[in-house]
Amino acid sequence: MNAIQIDDLTKYYGKVRGIEHINLTVRQGASYGFIGPNGAGKSTTIRTLLGLLHPNGGKAQIFGLDTVKDREKVLARVGYLPSEVSFYPGMRVKDVLKLSADLRRRDCRKTSVRLCERLKLDMTRKVEELSFGNRKKTAIVCALQHEPELLIFDEPTSGLDPLMQREFFEILKERNKEGATLFLSSHVLSEVQLNCTDAAMIKDGAIITKGSVAELAGTGTKRVSIRGSVDCSSLTGVKDLHSTPGHVDFLYSGDGNALLRTLSVGEVLDFTVTEPDLEEVFLHYYEKGGEL
Repeated sequence: MNAIQIDDLTKYYGKVRGIEHINLTVRQGASYGFIGPNGAGKSTTIRTLLGLLHPNGGKAQIFGLDTVKDREKVLARVGYLPSEVSFYPGMRVKDVLKLSADLRRRDCRKTSVRLCERLKLDMTRKVEELSFGNRKKTAIVCALQHEPELLIFDEPTSGLDPLMQREFFEILKERNKEGATLFLSSHVLSEVQLNCTDAAMIKDGAIITKGSVAELAGTGTKRVSIRGSVDCSSLTGVKDLHSTPGHVDFLYSGDGNALLRTLSVGEVLDFTVTEPDLEEVFLHYYEKGGEL
């Protein structure tokens, strides 16, 4: 069974486009990245998927349950972290966590204490006294403490310092190894590349590409960086050529032997040939309208 199945999902805000004809499948137990800049439609997709927004077309299922007709059953099996969080004033962190657990009719005290210790979150603090990062930690514990089968996190690391980000992703990896499915929305490409096995890119409310992270990054194109003086003008397959005195850098999808011949007649002090990272692939889809 798939954890998430989205078919032709569409949402408009009046006449304004939210998302159009989204199709997406996330297998159970996957760690799936959902990539796009602010305004691309990530949050609208997630909120419509969860039944928090009513779609104008299409449908979505979570663990085979219709997210509109069976919304309460769906939400019982999901841990959701929105991109922005707010709490009732006057409450302490422990009160927020208890309220969240009580709404699910669960005793989550042991798990919540353990998570607060790992995230260095003081449960006695009032929520209005918390920094943005500690409010985000509180929401993370709310989303995780009932040990859900599906974790849907929308821009989860904003406000977290690097050490807390590392601990947060360690927790997610542990949950994923235990069988939970992860759906991570982010505009931080390195987060997705390091923590997800599959991903989809969204632009202007529509999915523009999807697949395994290895497939998306492994395009057959190489990043070539040369220190020295080399004339690459005759090479076929060169893209994004940047040349300064003593340094040449470009993307290359041509013949490897042709590249070696060109290097052999130049004055090469050093050179590297590497795979482009996911961020480079992403920028090509967004800025240049196609893959590398």
